[in-house]
Amino acid sequence: MRTPPYPSDLTNEQWSVLAPLLPLAPEKGRRREADVREVVNAIFYLNRAGCPWRMLPRDFPPWRTVYNYFEAFKQDGVWGDILTALRQQVRVAAGRQPTPSAGSIDSQSVKAGGPGEQHGFDGGKRAKGRKRHIVVDTMGLLLGVVVTAANVDDAKGAKAVLKQLLKQPFPRLRLLWADTKYHNYALEEWLDANAQFTIEVVSRPKGQRGFMLLPKRWVVERSLAWVERCRRNSKDYERLPPSSAAMIQISMIQLLLHRLRPSRPSARS
Repeated sequence: MRTPPYPSDLTNEQWSVLAPLLPLAPEKGRRREADVREVVNAIFYLNRAGCPWRMLPRDFPPWRTVYNYFEAFKQDGVWGDILTALRQQVRVAAGRQPTPSAGSIDSQSVKAGGPGEQHGFDGGKRAKGRKRHIVVDTMGLLLGVVVTAANVDDAKGAKAVLKQLLKQPFPRLRLLWADTKYHNYALEEWLDANAQFTIEVVSRPKGQRGFMLLPKRWVVERSLAWVERCRRNSKDYERLPPSSAAMIQISMIQLLLHRLRPSRPSARS
């Protein structure tokens, strides 16, 4: 292992949790040559530091190798599978059931850096770029994420991210809290026809102005703040929206690993 390691590197304890969740090397075809742990360290470094792929430090594997792993894991749904497994472990460690019964939904418009697909202008937030639609449980842990152009209506984006939840085993999920953007009759009709959960709008008290911490709803806003701690998410730098969603999943994976196995200076060999 490199000495000294980067702050974003996996500790031995974190690697012992993550390694069993990664795909095995294929039995046929070209032999895997890259150190997968170092590939993951490189992806975590890029996500945390916010650097371009081509500017990865040279003590990591070649940037093209790292990018190819990131893309392959994205296409195969590996990042989502890892997120699901770690989220369940964190919930159980906290004395919760593996799957939630309630959660929150929200969106966030961010500026987009550089060229890419699906850019738009959010008139309400006065932001030109993309919009992140996320659903989290009551602990703030990510359940689903979709990235669209910033001009996509929140109710339309909600359908896209809620469809992700319908494809996952959430037998206990019955309620999602949201703000007034999600008070939409078409969305409510769609939920009645397709989902076992409903959306409850948490409104600001009448006459209240300025910042206010609203019950239930604040959890998802905190999760969006967690995601932005990774500089790769300070803007949307990805060419494709699915890559943006994968970076958000990776940000949450890093957080969950730290929840399960906190970093300690003595944890490395």
